[in-house]
Amino acid sequence: MSQLETEQHGFRAHSDGDWDHAVPVQTRSDRFKSTNVADFPEVKGREVNWKFTPIDTISELLTGELTGGEFAVEVSEAEGLRTEWIPMESELVGRAGIPEDRAAANAWGSAKVAHHLLLTSEEHQTVTVKRSALTNTPTAAHVVIEAAPHARGLVILENTGAANLSESVEIVVGDAANLTVVSIQEWDDEAIHLASHHATVGRDAELQHIVVSLGGKVVRVNPSIHLDNQGANGESYGAYFADAGQHLEHQVYMDHNAPNTRSRVAYKGALQGEGAHAVWIGDVLIRRVASGTDSYEENRNLTLTEGTRADSIPNLEIQTGDIAGAGHASTTGRFDEEHIFYLQSRGISEDEARKLVVRGFLFEVIQRIGNEQVEARLQQAIDAELEQSVLA
Repeated sequence: MSQLETEQHGFRAHSDGDWDHAVPVQTRSDRFKSTNVADFPEVKGREVNWKFTPIDTISELLTGELTGGEFAVEVSEAEGLRTEWIPMESELVGRAGIPEDRAAANAWGSAKVAHHLLLTSEEHQTVTVKRSALTNTPTAAHVVIEAAPHARGLVILENTGAANLSESVEIVVGDAANLTVVSIQEWDDEAIHLASHHATVGRDAELQHIVVSLGGKVVRVNPSIHLDNQGANGESYGAYFADAGQHLEHQVYMDHNAPNTRSRVAYKGALQGEGAHAVWIGDVLIRRVASGTDSYEENRNLTLTEGTRADSIPNLEIQTGDIAGAGHASTTGRFDEEHIFYLQSRGISEDEARKLVVRGFLFEVIQRIGNEQVEARLQQAIDAELEQSVLA
């Protein structure tokens, strides 16, 4: 296989020492990166990072022209919040990471401007960013969310309405800061949304990244969290509910690149209806410098009806033996009948018992958001999904 073919599929030879030559190269950390879409080959659908995605449905975002520039957003007020549109050439852009695939590079080159949100308050602040004015026109966007050193806050990206959107979201967490970023996808049924989230976490800082995907025809949200400084903590959680014909995909990368870092990854999904498809790929890399690392990742899926498909692939690469702990788990299946029996023994019907199990299963993730109003609304949305379900 030629070098070009190897790079195209995400398997690129290491070049920095015998240690790396001894390990097969199959990690996201070694993928080619560029902000120039022309540097990426045409996506065929056989590549390791695209093989589960319906390429024909998203083709406009991969190869076509995208509309960039400012668009309507509603941002709530908060103490110490600074928000502005900045040019893509700004030094504030590109600090958390750059594109690893053609869709992200196409968005990067087409965005023209980035929406920058800076949190500076050391008192916890909540910021809501509502995006509901997009259209079916292929669109590019770029968002930079930054927490200054010692700042504390919650930023919620609420996505509703129509969309044909490809975007990059950068998250920069300063030293000793504590930031939660939530991305909620409640798009219309025909919406398409591709998002690459890149985060860098400072010394003794904490980032909680939460993805909730409910609406949209194709939704692909890929968080990459880089624990680049000693004592950094990264947590990545997700909840999703795929209906008939819906494709929900999440590829998570947790990069331990400093001593005494900690990470937790937990994604939970429910699927119902013919052709409902969920994809989860979790990559954790513990580098040689990351002594004392404590890491765990898991993905769990509930298939509520026949005709669904859940692809779940956890990957763990450890380059040092000096760690506190690391592990991963993946399960896909139907209900735990013991839970159903227990609820029925309390006088609850079988149908209602199954719905209660699903609610509790997904709410374990949603309750981490830390905003009661948003959590209640999402729970109602899940209840509405369950009302349409045939829990056979």
